[in-house]
Amino acid sequence: MSLLDTITSPDDLKRLSRYETGCLAEEVRAFLVREVSRTGGHLGPNLGVVELTLALHRVFDSPQDALVWDTGHQSYVHKLVTGRQDFSALRQRGGLAGYPSREESEHDVVENSHASTSLSWAAGIARANTLAGRPQHAVAVVGDGALTGGMAWEALNNIATSTDRVVVVVNDNGRSYAPTIGGMAHHLATLRTTRGYERFLDWGKSTLQRGGTPGRLAYDTLHGMKKGLKDFVAPQGMFEDLGMKYVGPVDGHDLEDLEHALARARSFEGPVIVHVMTQKGRGFHPAELDDVDRFHAVGVIDPDTGAALNVGSGATTFTAAFGQSLLERARERHDVVGVTAAMLVPVGMAPMAAEMPERVLDVGIAEQHATTTAAGMAHGGLHPVVAVYSTFLTRALDQTLMDVALHRAGVTFVLDRAGVTGPDGPSHHGVWDMALLGVVPGLALAAPRDGARLRESLAAALDVDDGPTVLRFPGKGSADDEIVALERLGDPGGAADGSVLDVLARGESEDVLVVAVGTMAAVGLDLAERLAAHGIHATVVDPVWALPVPGPLPGLAARHRLVVTLEDGVVQGGVGSQVARALVEAGVGTPVTTRGVPVRFLEHGSRAQVLAEIGLTAQDVARSVAEEVARLDEASAPSPGAAARR
Repeated sequence: MSLLDTITSPDDLKRLSRYETGCLAEEVRAFLVREVSRTGGHLGPNLGVVELTLALHRVFDSPQDALVWDTGHQSYVHKLVTGRQDFSALRQRGGLAGYPSREESEHDVVENSHASTSLSWAAGIARANTLAGRPQHAVAVVGDGALTGGMAWEALNNIATSTDRVVVVVNDNGRSYAPTIGGMAHHLATLRTTRGYERFLDWGKSTLQRGGTPGRLAYDTLHGMKKGLKDFVAPQGMFEDLGMKYVGPVDGHDLEDLEHALARARSFEGPVIVHVMTQKGRGFHPAELDDVDRFHAVGVIDPDTGAALNVGSGATTFTAAFGQSLLERARERHDVVGVTAAMLVPVGMAPMAAEMPERVLDVGIAEQHATTTAAGMAHGGLHPVVAVYSTFLTRALDQTLMDVALHRAGVTFVLDRAGVTGPDGPSHHGVWDMALLGVVPGLALAAPRDGARLRESLAAALDVDDGPTVLRFPGKGSADDEIVALERLGDPGGAADGSVLDVLARGESEDVLVVAVGTMAAVGLDLAERLAAHGIHATVVDPVWALPVPGPLPGLAARHRLVVTLEDGVVQGGVGSQVARALVEAGVGTPVTTRGVPVRFLEHGSRAQVLAEIGLTAQDVARSVAEEVARLDEASAPSPGAAARR
C-alpha cells in the first residue's frame, strides 16, 4: 500500500514522520501527473504547491483553521489530503470540481476561482473568530499573481491594522497564468534573491553571544537596528510598513523550513505574512521547460512527454480568429491598442504582443484597472481593445458604467469564454454578461455566430469612438463553420448601431420567428427543422448586434404568430427580455417566449451536458414551442356554437 492510500484526512498526515512526508510528496506528484494527464486540468499550479499544502495541513487544524485558496485551481493536493482521491472524472459531470467545493468537503471554505479575494475572506473569518472568542486561525494562500489585484491590497490595508489571527501565505512562483508583471512582481523578485534577515540574525545570535557581555551587547544593538537591517538584507519593508510581521523568504519545497516558518506564524497573536518561494510545474520536466505557462492548464496529455493528445480537427477557434483579426486591424490602424488582465495567451492577444509589444498592455489580475485605463487611453486618442474572459468582466461593471460609458469612451471589450463553458463550473460560465451589460447606456453588443461575423463585428466596433462596444464568443469550438445568411436586413456593412439582422432560414409560412443570439444560431436552425417536421414553419434570424435590439426586428415580429429567443446567457434581463420590451414599445402584440440560462449557478460538465440539463437544446425547445403554438391555435379557433349564434 502506498502512503497516499493511507491518507483519508489531515490527521493521518500529522502522524507521518518528516521523511515519510517527503516520500508522500513524491507520490502526490506522480499521482497528479498520471491522473490530470488523463482528464485535463490545472497541472502546473498543483505540482508547485505539494510540499506547501502538506506543511499547511500538518501545522494547522483544518477545518477549524480555515484554509482559503486564491485561486482555487491550486487545491488539488488539498483535495487529496482531505480524502478525495478519485480523480477519474475531474472537472466532468459527477466528478470532482476543479476548484474547492463546499458540497465535496467541510475543508473547502471558499469556492474560489476568481483571483485576489482570499485575503478579504480570511480577514472576515478571522474577525468572526475574534468576536466569538475562538483561537483558530484563518490562512489565505495567495499567489504573487493574485497580489496584482487591487482587492488584495484593500484587504491587506485592513488586515494590517487588526489584531486578528490572519496568516497570509504568499505562494511566490513568479507567475500567475504567465510570468507576473508589475511593481509587486519586482518587489517579490528582490526578496527572492536574498535569504532574509532571519538567518542573518540567527548567525549573529550564535556568533556574537559566544563573545560574553560585549558580544551580547553587540547582538542587542544589531537587533535594535532590526528595521534598517531588514531593508539592507531583505527589503521586505513594504509589508512591515503596513504593520505586518514578515517571515521568509522560505523554500517552498523544503518541508522542514516550511513547517518551521508556518509554526512561527501560527504562534503570532496577530496578522503575519509568510513568503514562500515555489516552482510552478515542479517535478514534471515538460512543465518545467514550458516557458508559456508551466502547464498551467492542460487537456489530455502524454504523462511521459507532456505532448497533447486528442488535439482535435485543427479548426480555427474563436479565440484564434479574434487574435489574428486584431493583429490585422492593428497593422492597419496605429490607434488600436490591446489591454488584458494576466490572460495574454488565453484571450488571443499573444500574436499582437509578439509583433508590437509596445501596443499591448498586460495589467495583471486587475480588471477594474484595465477598464478605467482603457477609458484614459480612449481620451488620449487611442482605441483600446480590452480582452478578458466573460466571467471576469463582471468584476469591472462599475468601471464600465462610470468610467467608460458615462464618458462615452470608445473602448471595445472582447469577452472570451462567453456562454456555457463547461468544466470549470459555476464561476467560469460566462452567462452574466449580456444581462448585466444590457443596462449600460450607449453600449452595443455583438455575439458573432462564426469567424466571419467575428471579423466583421470587430471592424465595426473599432469604428465606434463615442461609447463602449462588446464582442462576446465562446473561445472554444470552430469559428470555421460559417452560417451564411439568406438575407441581411438593415445596414449591409454591419455597423454597430442596432440596424443589422441576418435572416438565416425562412419557413413556408410565418408561424414562428426564432431570434438566435450568437452561437445559438446552430440551435435555431436545428429547431426550425424540428418544427417543420410538425407542420410549424419558422423564420430564423441572427441579430449580429444583439444590443441594442435591431431596428428591423419589431416589424418582422409583427408578421409572425410567436417570437422565440435563444441565448446562452441568463434569461432574466437578457437579450430576450430586451426584445420583448422593444416589441411592446413598438406596439407589436406578438407574444415572446424567451429561452436561455436560468438564474442559478451551473455545475461543471460539458457544454452539451449543461445545455441538456437546463433544457436549452433544439429538441427541448421544439417541444415547448409546439405546445405554445397549439395553445395559440386553440385560442384562435372559433368556440362551439359560434356559427349558430351568428
